[in-house]
Amino acid sequence: MPRDLLDSTEKTRQEVLIPDCCNSGIVIRVLILVNLVVLLSLLARGQGWALNFQEFIETSMLVELITLLSLFGLCIFRRLVERHPTVAWMQRIVCGTVPGIVCFVVLQLLGQIEWFPFSFPRLHYGFATVLCFLLGIGLQHYFELRMRAFSPALGEARLQALQARIRPHFLFNSLNAVLSLIRSEPKRAETALEDLADLFRVLMRDTRDLRTLSDEITLCKQYLAIEELRLGDRLQVQWDIVDLSPEQLENTKMPSLLLQPLLENAVHYGVEPSPNPTPISIKIAKTLDKIEIRVVNHYHRHASLPSGNQMALDNIRQRLQLLYDIEAELIAEVKGEQFEVELVFPDK
Repeated sequence: MPRDLLDSTEKTRQEVLIPDCCNSGIVIRVLILVNLVVLLSLLARGQGWALNFQEFIETSMLVELITLLSLFGLCIFRRLVERHPTVAWMQRIVCGTVPGIVCFVVLQLLGQIEWFPFSFPRLHYGFATVLCFLLGIGLQHYFELRMRAFSPALGEARLQALQARIRPHFLFNSLNAVLSLIRSEPKRAETALEDLADLFRVLMRDTRDLRTLSDEITLCKQYLAIEELRLGDRLQVQWDIVDLSPEQLENTKMPSLLLQPLLENAVHYGVEPSPNPTPISIKIAKTLDKIEIRVVNHYHRHASLPSGNQMALDNIRQRLQLLYDIEAELIAEVKGEQFEVELVFPDK
């Protein structure tokens, strides 16, 4: 079999198509959609607002119970698929089968309660099960299309990151600094070349790949060490890691190249324009089930915010929206003489 066909088959097999039903954004969207379908179905019967509202309350309680149990089941299946890759068609079938089975089991159990048949006298269990199956398939298709619609943002992020890394002046200055150290400090020059190689190695990965927070911090320190060769004492970096042990840093997952572009912006727009030592502050903390990262650098008021900086921030926002939906956010603002970027994402 040709290599490109093998790669395509492997990618299709390993792609996770079951929506992340543990994500609050997806849960909210699904609940709103199913309740809207119930409401419109009842309104179409034309029995008057009072009776429709009463039936909507009763029906929505049943529908939301089935929906939440189905989302919980799909959340478990997604975690299994992440560990044990499964073919795409089987994942799609699971997204319909789980709601169908949950619906049938819930109706069978509630049907044994005396009040249930009186509240839903014309409910056909078989039809309801098939309807849940079709809704599950439809919602999976919607979220798959939504994921593919956002996918170009990931490709663009990777391309922009690559272009940023191989900027002529970045490569030229880095290699020039290494050459100047070869005779006087050969060990330091060797370390700088290794850091540069690691940076390019991570850059070539898919931006959807998850890596540990510890690895991302190590990569950022390698990048800053390269920049320090040319900026010298002008680059002052302060790390503050709060309530996170080395074990927690190793267990916390995050998208690759999420923190490093923020530090590159801080160096490029905060340190480079200044002739004096300029600090960059990086604070990483855990609050409940969220990881909070704050990067602060000097803001030069004589110049407007560069478009390249804003483009990089917008690109990170798009990646966060795709990977975490409403559970993550990126806030950038000017506070006095400081430019502050706050990044929040769930600890999963």
